[in-house]
Amino acid sequence: MNLSTPDSTHSGNPPARAKRPGKPQETAEPTAIGVASVTQLVDKLSEYLTPVELKKVKEAYRFSDEMHLGQVRKSGEPYISHPIAVAEICAEWKLDAQAIMAALLHDVIEDQDVKKEELIERFGPQVANLVDGLSKLEKIEFQSLVEAQAENFRKMLLAMASDVRVILIKLADRLHNMRTLGVMVPAKKRRIAGETMEVYVPIAHRLGLNNIYRELQDLAFSHLYPLRYRTLSKAVKAARGNRREVVKKILEAVKQTLAMAGIHAEVYGREKTLFGIYKKMRNKHLSFSQVLDVYGFRVVVDSIPNCYVALGTLHGLYKPMPGKFKDYIAIRKINGYQSLHTTLIGPYGTPVEFQIRTQDMHRTAESGVAAHWLYKTGDQNMSDLQQRTHAWLQSLLDIQQQTGDSAEFLEHVKVDLFPDSVYVFTPKSKIIALPRGATALDFAYSIHTGIGDHCVAVKINNETQPLRTELHNGDIVEIVTDPNSRPSPTWLNYVRTGKARSAIRHHLRTVNVNESVELGQELLAQALAARGIQPELPAVTIDKVLAESSAKSMEELYADIGIGKRMPALVARHIFGLMEGETDVLPSSAPLAGDIDPVTIYGSEGVSVQLAPCCLPIPGDQIVGQLRRDQGLVVHTADCLPAKRLRAKEPDRWIAVQWGEELNRRFDCRIRLLINNEKGILARVAAEIGESDGNITYVGMDEDDENMMTQLRFTIQVKDRVHLAHLIRNLRRVAGVNRVERERA
Repeated sequence: MNLSTPDSTHSGNPPARAKRPGKPQETAEPTAIGVASVTQLVDKLSEYLTPVELKKVKEAYRFSDEMHLGQVRKSGEPYISHPIAVAEICAEWKLDAQAIMAALLHDVIEDQDVKKEELIERFGPQVANLVDGLSKLEKIEFQSLVEAQAENFRKMLLAMASDVRVILIKLADRLHNMRTLGVMVPAKKRRIAGETMEVYVPIAHRLGLNNIYRELQDLAFSHLYPLRYRTLSKAVKAARGNRREVVKKILEAVKQTLAMAGIHAEVYGREKTLFGIYKKMRNKHLSFSQVLDVYGFRVVVDSIPNCYVALGTLHGLYKPMPGKFKDYIAIRKINGYQSLHTTLIGPYGTPVEFQIRTQDMHRTAESGVAAHWLYKTGDQNMSDLQQRTHAWLQSLLDIQQQTGDSAEFLEHVKVDLFPDSVYVFTPKSKIIALPRGATALDFAYSIHTGIGDHCVAVKINNETQPLRTELHNGDIVEIVTDPNSRPSPTWLNYVRTGKARSAIRHHLRTVNVNESVELGQELLAQALAARGIQPELPAVTIDKVLAESSAKSMEELYADIGIGKRMPALVARHIFGLMEGETDVLPSSAPLAGDIDPVTIYGSEGVSVQLAPCCLPIPGDQIVGQLRRDQGLVVHTADCLPAKRLRAKEPDRWIAVQWGEELNRRFDCRIRLLINNEKGILARVAAEIGESDGNITYVGMDEDDENMMTQLRFTIQVKDRVHLAHLIRNLRRVAGVNRVERERA
């Protein structure tokens, strides 16, 4: 077959070279094999590629055509039609010849067992690296489909960090697969659509590829909720006819008003996507008839000053809705998007959204990072977008270096892919974009990992605030550091960004490794005892355990258990299964649960054992232990209500624990006092706590309007329950104190 003739098709004739053993044909039912035309691709490429580049693309096509010969898609089309379609989407962005070649070859490694070395020899290292970055990992055995998918995304995103063309081709690949998803069985449609909505849609948005973003959203929506999609589609078509006159009237009025103001502008209406309408109905609990702004309008002008002039002109034409104006030109979105957004009250009282932007902003808004290939102008906006994208891609590499496994890496990245952002300022007025809900600690880690690790305090708008404080648009944030400060496991409860979460987990994973190993060894011994297995495992069993896990040694396995990454009960169950054939080492019966020694807690352990802040257990309390991922063992009181709720959800993560006999430290405890608000009462209470050998670490005061009294809340340090009971008895004797009790979760 020869790509040089415009009417070339996939004829199905046998190739000159032998077919490699590869992926079986994708036919589900006997279907007539169609033809795959490359005419459109040739026409598109001829517009911007040189003859030399076009010749290289033809070679890649012929090789891909040969490799996929005889392979067909579920629809019955020749498989080569898929690489051609992906290349056509890439050609719309005017990607370079290497990217087009990679698009044509993107499945040959995965499906046809072509070696990367052969691609390097034929097409060069850059094309081979792009294809390798796009190929899935089929030769590695994963414990689950979830783990396999996570590893695929990890490899794709890391390849994208070195060359953004990888994700552009991958998005084009996913877009064509979604366009042709109708032939799949319903379960597979839902899985692929869910994966698209969860990962690929946010990536397209993050890179500013709004056309792809919107189409992928609607396609995924149509397969996830087909009935809702069809119902909403019919409603929009009906409304389109009813609102045609309104749209026409607004268009004419806007064009006339702008022309009278001397502004040359392109004005056109646009309809919201079906998923956008559905999302608004769901989030705001509206019926379709209540969603008034199904239509919006875009005004494209020739300069930034005219954006603001056009805005003022429109505000003179129709009344603006209060609180509905956003200036994304002065502060652009994290994906480089720039526009003025305003919502006006149009004819008949209908809210109408307008977006006002320049031509350059419009290109960036529609094509995102792909605009770098579409319009190579050297414009400052384009280079700034490339810098922002590069910074984000670089952060993926930072997260990867600190992340333990693929599922965790994907979890961190997905956190950063949420489109909503807040924009805050450093003391030197530099703008930092963070996901909505981000805290001051996220801000510290966004500046530098070292600043986050040593963060001790934060000033927001010149006022000292807790590190967990959520940030809002326009906040000025200043971080105070101390070289002796270290991350705390509790930080994981309120950081929002993937970078902060991975950095904290990395620190907790690497400090006090010996302690984690000891705790993990004790936890596994307890779990093995529950199954009647001695903790000293035979060498042959140890070899089997290590061979079937990703751990390189038993110490690494113990450390994973100690920080909560692996569940001791599951590891013990797996070991039991491995030992079933070894009758000489496997006991005939397991011991009674009462014979198993609980894990002993001394309270002086490091980060691998923590006392839960919700209930603050002290010696003498009945306690239980919860294994939390990357936080180790968290100890709760047995009557802690939050612990009871968590235990009902994940019973396997809870183990028996007990206090040790020699506890040479003090423990935090919260107490609450109801007092008469009289002179000197606080001094008398504080003095009594000191005389009772207690130490105050926190004091707070609230007015109890119902009882016309004041409530004092203390966090104090005591030795144990006996010491606490003695202290409470002494406080009850203080004049003016009406009630004293220990504060529970």
